[in-house]
Amino acid sequence: MTACLRPSGDLGYHVVGDKYVRAVSGGSDCLPLLIPALGDWHDPEDLAERLDGIMLTGSPSDVEPHHYDGPPAPMGLSHDPLRDATTLPLIRHALERGLPILAVCRGIQELNVALGGSLHQRLHEAPGRLDHRGRKDLDTAGRYATGHRISIRPEGPLAALLGKTETYVNSLHGQGIDRLAGPLTAEATAPDGTIEAVSMPDAHGFVLGVQWHPEWRYWENTDSQAIFKAFGEACRSRAEKGAGAAPWRAA
Repeated sequence: MTACLRPSGDLGYHVVGDKYVRAVSGGSDCLPLLIPALGDWHDPEDLAERLDGIMLTGSPSDVEPHHYDGPPAPMGLSHDPLRDATTLPLIRHALERGLPILAVCRGIQELNVALGGSLHQRLHEAPGRLDHRGRKDLDTAGRYATGHRISIRPEGPLAALLGKTETYVNSLHGQGIDRLAGPLTAEATAPDGTIEAVSMPDAHGFVLGVQWHPEWRYWENTDSQAIFKAFGEACRSRAEKGAGAAPWRAA
């Protein structure tokens, strides 16, 4: 489970939101282990060999735009360069080894960038796009409440997993996918065309990225329960069978 480096005075803290920990432990029946944002101190290939799966968590920070040849970041955006330096190479090595990956919010953006895609830095300023940011005038429960509808690709693995081609999700992101990376397939879109979920058809295992936050009170949402259950099953299968497991095809 990827962590963020958060400064506090003269100190830094490697942090993961409790909601992610609870969703993976309770919803996936897996033991979450924190991957600190130590950048190239990690050997990403060696690290990938030691894991059964990876969850790329959400974060208030954004991927630095130089990773996708984007323009300089507008004022007011926060970044976590050591998290970028940790997650982006780790994603590539994890995919090479067929590790299951569940990517949430910042995580789906990292997945896209790691594979050659780009991002809208201010999605709400892009022509024709809605404002997907969480409302600051609401309490936490209000911000994580249902935000909008998504349309799910009928023939894709997400539709098979959820048993539907339409559902409703929360929305708390300021950035979003612009150019979709070549190896990824869009599995769901918002009414304004924003990509809300992706898969990787040629991956040797479970790869699912979602732009919303299924970890929030996952036990109250059948879609969230299905996602975390599938991720947990994929991790256990990878642990039992090792590298070379068959590509994920929900049925």
